[in-house]
Amino acid sequence: MSKVCVVGAGFVGSTVAQYVAEKDYADVVLIDVLEGIPQGKSLDMHQVAPINSHGRKIFGTNNYADTAGSDVVVITAGIARKPGMSRDDLLKTNAGIVQSVAKEAVKHSPDAIFIVVTNPLDVMTYLTFKTTKLPAKRVIGMAGVLDSARFATFISMELGMSAEDVKAMVLGGHGDLMVPLPRFSSVNGVPIPELISKERIEEICKRTANGGAEIVALLKAGSAWYAPGASAAQMVGSILHDKNRLLPCAVYADGQYGLKDVYVGLPAVLGREGVKKIVELKLNDDEMAALKKSAQSIRENIDVMNQLLVAV
Repeated sequence: MSKVCVVGAGFVGSTVAQYVAEKDYADVVLIDVLEGIPQGKSLDMHQVAPINSHGRKIFGTNNYADTAGSDVVVITAGIARKPGMSRDDLLKTNAGIVQSVAKEAVKHSPDAIFIVVTNPLDVMTYLTFKTTKLPAKRVIGMAGVLDSARFATFISMELGMSAEDVKAMVLGGHGDLMVPLPRFSSVNGVPIPELISKERIEEICKRTANGGAEIVALLKAGSAWYAPGASAAQMVGSILHDKNRLLPCAVYADGQYGLKDVYVGLPAVLGREGVKKIVELKLNDDEMAALKKSAQSIRENIDVMNQLLVAV
């Protein structure tokens, strides 16, 4: 019986837990530092089981001992950037949280595969990799699945066609410098450039890069959680069911695309061992330049994080 630990019982974490249980991927342990929150949310979600006809158990706790033996650990714990808070402050705060979480989680589940959702995502995934000392194939960031889903959604909205026929690909970091790839995106096999004008594609790519900020601006407080939660759950399903799905994820580049020692969004095959393979697409010069620029930005933020952690 598979077991998934979700760290952080906020909107994203609880959504991950709900999807993982309802899709029958695994039993779930939801853990948070706040007493009562994971217990209450887990009990509420568990009571959905008779309605949606699944037999998975959802358990809330404040004790990492209850997470022991997890097959997958999903880290959503962290804070959102608040008014007046600098990016360095956010980076420092979330780095401290993720580092602590990773140490505790790997202590109790040394054989687990880690999926990181906390922002800044690519940097936090790298930190989890260094903290847990696990093989790179077992530490993965959730950025590209979400960014590609947003890209696909905007494409379907533009064309007035069903989103279920749209396959989209977004690489690079989870932020302003992400790299949507229209040439590798299609509607039921028809490439996007044959369906949408170049000008409109550029606008859709910009909206995709701004996808999270657009939702934050509309909500006025908080950020997205349904699509991020579903994205992490999709990765969990591919791993636990050994589906070998090709998904764009934040993975450790060790020479692929000319990149090294950095976590960045690339197409990866996910199965029971974690990352089974990184697929190298034949990018054109512009696409490759954009990917390397995005990776360089991540590398610079990793350096900033390392300096902040040393200063603690």
